[in-house]
Amino acid sequence: MSQIVFGGIWVILITVFIQWLIASGSKAKQPGAVPGKINESLSHNSFVFRAHRTFQNSIENVPFFLAAAFLAIFVGVDSQWFAISVWVFAFARIIHMLLYYGIATEKNPSPRSYFFMIGVIANAVVLVQVAIALVA
Repeated sequence: MSQIVFGGIWVILITVFIQWLIASGSKAKQPGAVPGKINESLSHNSFVFRAHRTFQNSIENVPFFLAAAFLAIFVGVDSQWFAISVWVFAFARIIHMLLYYGIATEKNPSPRSYFFMIGVIANAVVLVQVAIALVA
């Protein structure tokens, strides 16, 4: 089971790494790009903005999930639901990323919001499994 979990964690890390490359690359290609600063006039109609926000959203969400996943590993959670939760989170982040790259919308909820919530639910499932392991 742990190889499946570690594979999912690897996919999550690779996804964030790809987002980092895409965000950095798209921004660097802009005329007059300043390192470390995104043009404040950009919004969802700009791919540079969406790539930046996709990466920032992962920076905001992935560390918490990884902390929960590693805590689950440390306390000995080794269930099928844990493995499923890791992979659901991984796929939800990939679909969230693709939707953010592809759809320029200011609407809330946007289609990507649903996959964000799927990731939140996967995170909650892992946290519940950790709690169960801690009291068992």
